[in-house]
Amino acid sequence: MLSTFKYFSKFYYALLLLGIVVLSGTIGFMVVEGWSMFDSFYMTIITVSTVGFNEVNQLSDAGKLFTAFLIIFSFGTFAYAISAITSYIVGGEYKAYYQEYKSLKSAKKMENHTVVCGYGRVGMQAAHDLRFYKKDFVVIEREKSITENSDRGEVHFIHGDSTDDQILLKASISTAKALITALPKDADNLFVVLSARELNPKLKIISRASSYSSMRKLRIAGADNVIMPDTVGGAHMASLVVNPDIMEFMDLIKVSGKAAVNLEEIEFRELPDDVKYTTIGDLQTKSLSGCNVIGYRSHDGEYIINPSNDLKILPNSKLFVLGNPEQISKLNTVLKIKGN
Repeated sequence: MLSTFKYFSKFYYALLLLGIVVLSGTIGFMVVEGWSMFDSFYMTIITVSTVGFNEVNQLSDAGKLFTAFLIIFSFGTFAYAISAITSYIVGGEYKAYYQEYKSLKSAKKMENHTVVCGYGRVGMQAAHDLRFYKKDFVVIEREKSITENSDRGEVHFIHGDSTDDQILLKASISTAKALITALPKDADNLFVVLSARELNPKLKIISRASSYSSMRKLRIAGADNVIMPDTVGGAHMASLVVNPDIMEFMDLIKVSGKAAVNLEEIEFRELPDDVKYTTIGDLQTKSLSGCNVIGYRSHDGEYIINPSNDLKILPNSKLFVLGNPEQISKLNTVLKIKGN
């Protein structure tokens, strides 16, 4: 509630002060002058707002004294309250509250989604690709300027510190499929990995690292994969010098969603009876999809590159296929599963 209340705190405070002033003035005129509640309320409004209308009824000396004190003590309060309420509406703070409320509500309903911690260069790119593939995800970012100025219509932001367990729980970490922590400091990433692994032991955790010394610590803490963006970028540029054609070909078919031919993985836990224990060759013949199976991961984690056609497909394994979206969709139809 604290992250949501911050948008409303000024507004609540202004309404509270305004309510106290109006209530005090109304009760005061009712007691001092003996007026009705409606007349007392109306007199209070025209007094604190200094609009200059005539008095409702003739004031007694005690009423005049009470009105004077009411003007003195309420003038600044009324001006502050109106200014705060106007700023809240005109300044767009209510939009930030509404967007965060929608993000929190959406996050509560999410399952098998991805939690992205940090919306810097790395986190932004990760969110962009997840959005392109139409995967459910939520972003945790501590900088208020980023969450308010970014395109919140397409990204579900939760403002807060990713190292706080309560913020991770708001992002439904317990029902998430994966977590990407892309915070600039390795110490923060390490803390997030420890917390996330405790909150969801089955979570796939991918962490950013800035140094080789941090990679080992992050893996010990529970990260499944540790990426050093600078190293990956430098290695890629060097490979473009050494093997330019190979790298351009890999860029063409890499999992970017921009090419006509993509390399994708198909994960399945159970297979239909007519496909279970069949071979890769039989599957490709039966599907006539045109996909090329270039890799296989067995249920025990063993990877086989360019598997032979007589390799049997077992449950709880993965296929790595090369093909266009239509071919891959056709293969999924034969498997009667939905590819990731």
